[in-house]
Amino acid sequence: MPTSRLAAVVFDFDGVIADSEPIHFTAFRDVLASIDIALSEADYYEHYLGYDDDGAFRTVSGDRGRSLSDAEIARLIARKGEVLLDQLSGPHVLFPGARDCLERFAAVVPVAIASGARREEIELVLRANDLTKFVAVIVGAGETPRSKPAPDPYVRATQLLTPLARHNVSIAPSACVAVEDSRWGLASARAAGLRTVALTTSYERSLLGDADVVVDSLDELTLSMADALVV
Repeated sequence: MPTSRLAAVVFDFDGVIADSEPIHFTAFRDVLASIDIALSEADYYEHYLGYDDDGAFRTVSGDRGRSLSDAEIARLIARKGEVLLDQLSGPHVLFPGARDCLERFAAVVPVAIASGARREEIELVLRANDLTKFVAVIVGAGETPRSKPAPDPYVRATQLLTPLARHNVSIAPSACVAVEDSRWGLASARAAGLRTVALTTSYERSLLGDADVVVDSLDELTLSMADALVV
């Protein structure tokens, strides 16, 4: 793609690369149950999927009329992390087409991950599936002042990608494509100035209409499609 305008691709992680949203829900549900807070699957997907761990625990507890201290939140996050890491080490976490998609784009432009998942979780899955070599930059939970839907994770990703740009040219957000599965992530990417592709892995197509393009699988996301989105 010698005349490509595409500068970089930034992937969300949970629900995009890793089929891990059901695992996250189960971990959230079980940890919250230990402090007598109920969380249904429908409630999680409707209200809380787009938050990082800190934001999710604070928002869920606040919505239930509970005020938890920073120490209590930290303990819940740690416990969820223990539950999650054990399950993420399994061999069937990746979505079909994830490896081929990362390899396809990494051969042409720098690839990043901007996620509400913890870096430890992201790196575990990448290492277990020999994907580390395709990902140049990771922005995980707690590594920016604000999490999604604020633009901070995508702003940080484009900043970190700039030294890797072709011909040492500064990367403009409008020359980057974000790949997301939720309205929170799409709002974050748009606010940072990126073009957006939505996957229907977590929500129906009708709920992802703010994306520039909606696809059903990573196999559909081609270099020419991404290149056509950037300006």
